[in-house]
Amino acid sequence: MTSPSSTAAAPSPKRRGLIAGLVTVAAITCIVLVAWVMTSTNRDPYVVATRSLDGDAQHGGLLFRINCAGCHGIAGQGLVGPSLQGVSTRLSDPQIIQQVVSGQTPPMPRFEIEPQGMADLLAHLHSFSDAE
Repeated sequence: MTSPSSTAAAPSPKRRGLIAGLVTVAAITCIVLVAWVMTSTNRDPYVVATRSLDGDAQHGGLLFRINCAGCHGIAGQGLVGPSLQGVSTRLSDPQIIQQVVSGQTPPMPRFEIEPQGMADLLAHLHSFSDAE
């Protein structure tokens, strides 16, 4: 007679191999997807247009004070939103641009801005890293 705890059969070697294969395929898919997202940001026409322009940090500061300072603080020190001090050392320009225009991390709203305005804002954000 078998004990009640031995009624559940262990997965067969064939089934374990299938599970391991599926986990491997899922991991590879995730790696490929992350790589694709990282490289596609650099080909985004908006990002390309923005990066081709010279930003005016003074105008970017005005845009920042009007649109961003309420959450990120007048000096980017963080309030409701995170600190932006040193943001350009943590994120690449395409990543910063994507974050600003997409609002990927709620409660950050989407921010629709012309490429020149985004280049200006980016120049201002770079000044937060220069000040450190």
